[in-house]
Amino acid sequence: MPLPKSFPETEITRAEVSMRGARLVCHGAWTVHGVAGLHARLEQMAWPPAAQAVLDCAGIEAFDTAGAWLLADIVKTRAAAGQALALENLRPEYRVLLGLVESRTPTAPPPAPRRELGPLELIGFKAWQWFDQARGMLGFLGESAMTFVRSARHPRHWRGSAVLHNIQHAGFDALPIIGLLSLLIGMVIAYQAATQLANFGANIFIVDLIGHSILRELGPMMVAIIVAGRSGSAYAAQIGTMKVSEEIDALRTMGVSPFEILVVPKMVALIVVLPLLTVYADVVGTLGGLLVAKFQLDVDAYSFLDRFDDTIQLSTFLFGVGKAPVFAIIIAMVGCYQGFRAEGSADSVGRHTTMSVVQSIFLIIIADAIFSVLASVTRLGFR
Repeated sequence: MPLPKSFPETEITRAEVSMRGARLVCHGAWTVHGVAGLHARLEQMAWPPAAQAVLDCAGIEAFDTAGAWLLADIVKTRAAAGQALALENLRPEYRVLLGLVESRTPTAPPPAPRRELGPLELIGFKAWQWFDQARGMLGFLGESAMTFVRSARHPRHWRGSAVLHNIQHAGFDALPIIGLLSLLIGMVIAYQAATQLANFGANIFIVDLIGHSILRELGPMMVAIIVAGRSGSAYAAQIGTMKVSEEIDALRTMGVSPFEILVVPKMVALIVVLPLLTVYADVVGTLGGLLVAKFQLDVDAYSFLDRFDDTIQLSTFLFGVGKAPVFAIIIAMVGCYQGFRAEGSADSVGRHTTMSVVQSIFLIIIADAIFSVLASVTRLGFR
């Protein structure tokens, strides 16, 4: 069927829709040239609140597939909003074209009904998610290790300024919060034990308790947890933001390895600063215990330090500090891995940042438990 002859561009009258109560009047050329911008104007128009409305098409001067598609879309959109539109005075040839367009318009399939997972299915689904994350983390660790070895073989690949920046951020800037919490934890442990030790006249054994608990367990773990919440989350947020804004893809396009410029400097910086922060936490935590021992149990500083030297072996100190590089690798790998997994939106960045902190602390505690079992078997770190 031949379509109506199109108007020359100089003679086109724009398609419009005017409102007269619950009756909408269409007029103008509903063609590919005439309907430009009409869809946006219709979205901003205040439609009548009636459940049914009339669309009077008597004023349509020209009609093609673009106009037919827009007219069909208007009817469909208002039906979805709960308002029925009745077409009146549409010419027969225009109605045939409208029916042809409606028959060729694809319709979205109805969403599949969502089925709730059963208990066993849910366990299997969660287990598969954990396995998939563990496999991804293992691959990420392998690629990071290969990038580290490649950078070590070619020193010109080292990002010295990035390493120093991360050392300052994760190490020097963390000294105040780590010092304050270490002092308070040392004081709390000594204060809680003071009453019980005083009941048995074993005041001097406060040194043994403070020394072993701070140097072997609480010092390294507390530093690792603080750094995971402070620096690990920052790594995930930084890399996640770069991933969402496609900066990671831009680096790969330029031939720059994201692992070389983002992951390796952070990992090296944490491996350097975490043992130093652990030593710092050990000293400050022991000082907190010394203060409580002096004022609560009348154990003077000389007696405290003399007993500390006698009862605490070097292996106890080295055992606690030796955990720090392992914790550093866990924090750096989990933070960077979760950052690379972010995609789509800022909500994804926030979610993966939270996951990085939770997973880092979980893995740190697991690693510390493994160290404790190995230490009890080998008697490492014990007198």
